[in-house]
Amino acid sequence: MKMFVCIKYVPDTSEAEVKVNPDGVTVDSSRFSFDINDADNYAVEESVLIKEAKEGDVTVVSIGPKKSDVMIRMAMAKGCDQAVRIEDDRIAGHDPLMVAKALAAAIKGQEFDLVLTGCMASDDGHMSTGVALAEELGVNHASMVKKVEVLDGKVRAHRELEGGLLEVVELELPAVLTIQTGINEPRYAPIRGIRQAQKKELKVVSLDDLGVDPASVGSDASMVVLEELYIPEVESSAEFIEGEAEEKAEKLASILVKGGLV
Repeated sequence: MKMFVCIKYVPDTSEAEVKVNPDGVTVDSSRFSFDINDADNYAVEESVLIKEAKEGDVTVVSIGPKKSDVMIRMAMAKGCDQAVRIEDDRIAGHDPLMVAKALAAAIKGQEFDLVLTGCMASDDGHMSTGVALAEELGVNHASMVKKVEVLDGKVRAHRELEGGLLEVVELELPAVLTIQTGINEPRYAPIRGIRQAQKKELKVVSLDDLGVDPASVGSDASMVVLEELYIPEVESSAEFIEGEAEEKAEKLASILVKGGLV
């Protein structure tokens, strides 16, 4: 099988203080560490599992700076065969549709059976890039996939829906799947794999190399306008009621009445 897996280079903000730059629309990332988007990590593992079961070839596609090569090499160390990194500041990265167009340009014209992406980006929370990518490629898609079964000329996808429901669909290949976290257990890259990854091809291209008009994926073409970023204020209005049980009950009832809650 011929597969592509799209991954994103995202910041880890779990232990770093987030600060908005003076321009009001960007974040100071100087204190962040960066790595692969969580859901994309599961997509990489799923592509490698399919490759091992069905034989084939996996190409990593990513948009990002040179320092993201470490993340891409790690994906190749886990079993992906080669990679394409799109490096071009003219892409409107805040718009998932523009991102999808750029990713599609790196895949179009090549034979493929499956394209896997993560179901959501952990930095901006967007969930539409994979679906938009399928539209750009003109192929079937399934989102929020929790299980993949590759059949003869088809793929059976088990989709997670709201309320704990599961939908099972069969798609004609080629197709795009957006992978949900928990579908598998991502492996650690072995030392041997890390060494081998250094020898695998990592092709760096720009929009010009892909034949994409920068105006078609830039901010002017985007219908999404990022007006302002801000850190929500954390407010606490907790009140502890002291006294005996009856006294507490009376005070609580008074507070509820005054607040219009009863």
